Amino acid sequence: MLAALLYGKEDLRLEDVDSPIPNIGEIVIKVGVATTCGTDLKVWRRGGHARMLKPPTLFGHEVVGEIVSLGENVTGWTIGDRVVANNSAPCLNCFFCHRQEYSLCPHLLFNNGTFAEYLKIPAPIVQHNLLAVPPDLPNSLAAMTEPLACVLHGVASSNVKPANRVVVIGDGAIGLMFVAVLTHQLTAEVILFGGQEKRLHIGQQLGASYTFNYHEITNLPTVVRDLTEGWGADVVIEATGVPEVWETAIACGRPGATINLFGGCPRDTTITINTEQLHYNQLTLKGVFHNTPTYVREALSLLASRTIPFELLISDRRPLNELEQALQDMKNRKVIKVAIEPL
Repeated sequence: MLAALLYGKEDLRLEDVDSPIPNIGEIVIKVGVATTCGTDLKVWRRGGHARMLKPPTLFGHEVVGEIVSLGENVTGWTIGDRVVANNSAPCLNCFFCHRQEYSLCPHLLFNNGTFAEYLKIPAPIVQHNLLAVPPDLPNSLAAMTEPLACVLHGVASSNVKPANRVVVIGDGAIGLMFVAVLTHQLTAEVILFGGQEKRLHIGQQLGASYTFNYHEITNLPTVVRDLTEGWGADVVIEATGVPEVWETAIACGRPGATINLFGGCPRDTTITINTEQLHYNQLTLKGVFHNTPTYVREALSLLASRTIPFELLISDRRPLNELEQALQDMKNRKVIKVAIEPL
C-alpha cells in the first residue's frame, strides 16, 4: 500500500509498504479521510514530537475509515463498519488512570499512520477509543473527532463560566475550535487574536465577539484591558505553541484568571514568569495535553449534532500523493485543514 513516512525535518516520503495484518484484538481499516492539523504541521517542521512519535515513522493521526479486517477475539464490530479511531488509548490501570487523569497515563499508547491507504488499529484503541460513525456524518467532519476531543478537554480544564470573557490566541484549527465551543456551549464572550483576516472572519462566523490581527497590534494585553474595563480576561487560551506567546497570554489575564497554555512548544523551551504577578494576582496557569475517552465520545456526538459549522475549517481536499503540498499550504497559511483522501 501507499503510505507517508516521516524521516526528519520536512522530510516526508510516500512509499510502498506492506499492507497491515491485524493481530489478536486488532482491526485494519481502509482510510476514508485523514485530516491534517496543526500538530502534523509542527511535527513535520520539527521532525518529531515529544510524546507521539519518533522518526522514521508512519505519519498522521486524524482518521475515519471502514473496517476491512478483524483480528482474533475482536467482538462488537463487523467488516464494513465505518469508524473513527482515536490516535491513543490509556492503560486504565495505572496511578493516573485510577484518578481519571487519562492524558497523563505513562503507558498512553499512540497510533500514527493515517496518511496511508490502510491503517492498523491496536487492541487498546479498539477496546477503548474506537467509535461507530453516524450514517449521515460526512467523513471529513468525523475525522475531526480527535482534535475536537482535545479542545473539549482544554475547555473543561479552563474554569470557564457562562458569560466569561475569554481570550483565544491563535487562529489555527484548534484556536477556531476553541472559539466555537466556548461561544456555543458556554456563551462566553470570546476575543480572538490571529494572523490572517480570512481566518478571523471564520472566527466571527464561529461566534467570536471581537477579532484582531496581531500583526497590526503592538500590545495585545492593552487591547484586552481596553475591552474589559481595565482588568483583563477571565480566561486566556494560548493555541500557538510559541513560548513568547505563552508570556503574552499570561499578561492578558485579570487577577484571578486561568491561563490555559494549550499550544505545545518545541522541546526544551522555557518562558519567564513575573512571580509577583503570579502570586499576588492569584493566577492559575494550566498546561493541558491531549484528550480522554470521555471527550472523544463527546466530540463525535457534537460533530454529529451539526450544531456548529465545523466544515468551515476544511479548506481543501487532496489525494494522498499531494500530502506534502497540503503541508506546504498549511505552512504558508493558505489552508486551515486539508482532507486527504487516499483514493
